[in-house]
Amino acid sequence: MTLRLAVDCVVFGVDDTALKVLLIQRKVPPFQGGWALPGGFVLPDESIDAAAGRELAEETGLQNIFLEQLYTFGAVARDPRDRVVSVAYYALVNLWEQSLHPTTDAEQAAWFEIHDLPALAFDHDQILQIALTR
Repeated sequence: MTLRLAVDCVVFGVDDTALKVLLIQRKVPPFQGGWALPGGFVLPDESIDAAAGRELAEETGLQNIFLEQLYTFGAVARDPRDRVVSVAYYALVNLWEQSLHPTTDAEQAAWFEIHDLPALAFDHDQILQIALTR
């Protein structure tokens, strides 16, 4: 089993009525077609912070968003592909100022009300709960 490093991004948005979170629909296995937080693997030649910004931009189109490190997740079976440790980030944005343009392994990106979420892939429900608590 290989140890891999990943990043996950929790992006909250506020509109006139509710707190929302940005999710992507996965285009590839595992959890193909399922909803997840934006994120992915850190490339060998990039910093963790750079990877978070890159993954967020690739999967949602959001760029130049201030991301703050939230927590590190390292449960042994959190990803069925490999042993994956993920550094999670979070942000709060005005969603009216954001335009979503998913690419790479995201089928689509969408804002969901925090109290009306689909089932989330991996351990992303746990990541989201820690971000909400913070």
